[in-house]
Amino acid sequence: MTTKTTWPLMRVLRDRDAGLCLSSVVVSGFGTSALWLASGVWVKDLTGSDGLAALCMLAMWLPTLAGPLLGALADRGRRKPLLIGVNVLLGALLLALVSVDGPGDLWLLYAVLFVYGAAGVVHDAAESALVATAVAPSLLGDFNGLRMTAAEGMKLLAPLAGAGLYAAYGGAGVALLDAATFVLATGLYALLRVREERPAPPAGSHREGIAEGARHLWSHPALRPLVLAGGTTMLCAGVNGALVYAVVDGLGHSPAYAGVLYAVQGAGSVAVGLLSGAALRRLGARRFGAYGVALLALAVALRAVPSDPVALVCSAAIGAGLPAVLIAALTSVQRETPGPLLGRVTATAHTLVYAPNVAGLAAGAALVELVGHRPVLVALGAALLVTAAALYAPPAGAEAVPHR
Repeated sequence: MTTKTTWPLMRVLRDRDAGLCLSSVVVSGFGTSALWLASGVWVKDLTGSDGLAALCMLAMWLPTLAGPLLGALADRGRRKPLLIGVNVLLGALLLALVSVDGPGDLWLLYAVLFVYGAAGVVHDAAESALVATAVAPSLLGDFNGLRMTAAEGMKLLAPLAGAGLYAAYGGAGVALLDAATFVLATGLYALLRVREERPAPPAGSHREGIAEGARHLWSHPALRPLVLAGGTTMLCAGVNGALVYAVVDGLGHSPAYAGVLYAVQGAGSVAVGLLSGAALRRLGARRFGAYGVALLALAVALRAVPSDPVALVCSAAIGAGLPAVLIAALTSVQRETPGPLLGRVTATAHTLVYAPNVAGLAAGAALVELVGHRPVLVALGAALLVTAAALYAPPAGAEAVPHR
C-alpha cells in the first residue's frame, strides 16, 4: 500500500484529539453492545417470555424516531460539556439496574433502556458535531471508517464478554460494567483540547430550529440522495437480517451457525472501515456509497444459493458493502453542514437512515413466513441494485461528490 494511501490513516491515529474521540467510541460502544445482549437474556430468564425480551431492543431503538427533536439539544450549547454530562448521566442511571431482581422490576429496566436510547441520540449528534470540529475535514472519512471498524469490532467481542459476565454475576454485573465504560468515556472527553464557541441564542422557536435542520438536509444536493439511499439500504438490510435463520436452516445447520455468519460479516465491516478514507478520496461519496450498495445487492441475492462457501463469501460481502453508504452519508453531513446546525442535521439523518431498519426487520419476519426466504432475497437484491444505480448517477448539472 502506498504512503499516499496510508498517511492520512496514520495521521488520524497519531492525532491526540482524534485518538481520544475514537477511544471514547470504543469504550462506550463496548458497554452498549454488552448491555444490548444481556438485557434481553436478563428479561428472558426473569419471565421466560421471548416477546418481553424483544421489548428491550424496542425500548432502546424507539427514541431514534425523535431524532430531530433530540438532536436539536446538541446545538443549544457547547458539545464537549454536553457529552461529558450525558456520559455522567448514563453512568449514574445504570446503577439503578442493580435493584432489578424479579419480574415486578421490569418497568425499571425498560425505563432505563428508554432513557438510555434517548440520551444515546443526543450523544451521537453531539459527538458527530464535536468530531467535525476536532478532526480535519480531509481526515473525516478516515476517522469515520476507523469508527466503523471499532464499532464492528466491539460487536464481535462485547456480546461474548457480556454473556460471560452475565453468567457469572447476572444482569447487575453487566450494568456495572456499562456504567464503568461511561465513567471512562467521561474522562476521555474531558481530556480533549477543543475550543468551541458558545452558540448564539436561537432566533426562532424550538420547532423552527428543528425544521431548519431538516430543510438543510432535504435541500442539499449532495446530502439528500445519500441519506435517502442510506435509508433504503437499511430498510432492505433489516429485511435481510430477519431472514438469517431461514438461510441457516436452508444450509442444514443449527441456529447457532448464524453466529458464524455474523462474525464473518463483522470482519468484512472491519476491513471496509480501514479502507473507506482512501476510497472516499478516490471515488467521492456518491460513487463509494453506490459501489457498496451494489456489492450488498449481489451478496444478498446470492444468499439464496444453498451453499456454505457462498454463504460465507456473501456474509463478508454484506459486511463490506453495507457500511459504505453509511460512512459516505455521515462524512458528507459533517463536511457539508454548518457547525450551528450539525447536531440537528446529524440526528435527522440518523433517524432517516436507521429507523427504516426496524420496519425492515418486521417486514422480513412476515415475508419469510408467507413466501419463503429465497424469493425475498432475490427481490431485495434487485431493489438494492436500483438504489445503487440511482445513487451512482448524479442529477443533471450536479457534480458527483464535491470534496472540500
